[in-house]
Amino acid sequence: MSELAALIKAARNLDQKALATIFDLYSSSLYKFISRLMHDPVKSDEMVAEVFEQLVADLSLKQGPRTNIRSYLYQIAYRLIVERFRDVHPHSHLEVAIRSLEKDKSAPQPQIDERVTMEALLASMNTELSEDQRIVIILRFLEDFSLKETAEIIGKDVNNVKVIQNRGIAKLKKAMGMQVDDQ
Repeated sequence: MSELAALIKAARNLDQKALATIFDLYSSSLYKFISRLMHDPVKSDEMVAEVFEQLVADLSLKQGPRTNIRSYLYQIAYRLIVERFRDVHPHSHLEVAIRSLEKDKSAPQPQIDERVTMEALLASMNTELSEDQRIVIILRFLEDFSLKETAEIIGKDVNNVKVIQNRGIAKLKKAMGMQVDDQ
C-alpha cells in the first residue's frame, strides 16, 4: 500500500495525525488556487478552512475520497467558489498595476516589463474570460492538473474542458494583442 493510500485510509478513520498531514500537504496550494479566483486573502483563508471542514464532514459520513485526495479537495474548493463567485468578483485594473510598477524605479526595465505583462494577463483573465474559462486555465496551467483531473473537479467531460481551455487561451491571446492561430 502506498503512503498516499495509507494516509487516505487513516483519514477515512478520522485519524487526527492523518488529517493534519493532509492539511499540511494541500492547504497552501489550495490557498493559492482560491486566492487567484477570490482576490481576497481573508476570504481565501476562510474558504480553505471550509474545504477542510467539508472534507472532515464527508469523512465522518463515511464518504469522501478513496484514491485522489488532491482532486477531491479541489472539487470542494471549486463548488465553494462557484457558490460565492457572484458575490465576490473584483477586477484588477491594468492601469493601476502599471502606475504602481512605474513608481518602483529600483527594478530594471525588463523586470518591470515582465511584471506589467503578467498584470495585463491577470487583468485579462479577470475581465475577458468566463468563469469556467478562468477556472480551467488556473487548474490546468497554474495548478498543473491533467485534463482528466480538471474535468473531474469541475464536473464536465474531458472534451468540454478542452474546448473551454482552447477558447480561453484564444481570448487571452486576443486580449494581449497576440496572433491567434485558426485551427
